[in-house]
Amino acid sequence: MRGARGWNVLTAAVTVAAVVLQLVLVVQGGRVLDEVEPPGLGLRLARFIAYFTIQSNILVAVATTLLALSPDRDGAAFRALRLAATVGITVTGLVHFFLLRPLLDLTGADWAADKLLHMVVPVLAVVGWFAFGPRPRVDGRAVAVAFAWPIAWLAVTLAVAGATRWVPYPFLDFRAEGWAHVAVVCIGITVLFSVLIAGFRYADRQLTTQPATTG
Repeated sequence: MRGARGWNVLTAAVTVAAVVLQLVLVVQGGRVLDEVEPPGLGLRLARFIAYFTIQSNILVAVATTLLALSPDRDGAAFRALRLAATVGITVTGLVHFFLLRPLLDLTGADWAADKLLHMVVPVLAVVGWFAFGPRPRVDGRAVAVAFAWPIAWLAVTLAVAGATRWVPYPFLDFRAEGWAHVAVVCIGITVLFSVLIAGFRYADRQLTTQPATTG
């Protein structure tokens, strides 16, 4: 259990540091992941929270903080939180690597925040899930919540894009790319979520953990 607690402390600390660093850059008027000309502070903060990257990192921070306090934590709400966090951060890493990374040219603190949010945290979170569990923690309710969150995020994001012309990621810009392109991307990401959720559920059933001990 000490190993699990230590890994979750590390993951939570790195994740919080990454989110805070990006937030500081936003407050200072820097780029919000892919923006070039930032708007006013209030709108920058709203858009900051709107990024799936930020939401998934926040979920990881909350889940791993709870696990650092209690490595064998359980409960319906926690199960949904942990699965959503793990699947969400996995998608964050994959989408960034394959779709967004080639578009970015970052330096300094922006580069550091980008790598922490999109690469380091996903690796820490996924390794921690497989190495330390706890298991079993994936049930039907957790699956439903983990799948409903990105669908709701996508619906709200497209609605906001229609009303304001702002999108957090260029592959969702239906004005520039066309609805057919955006639809294909959305279907692809939905399939990715489905496969990952099914994979994590299968792994949760198959993998075993050591009996819980105090420490």
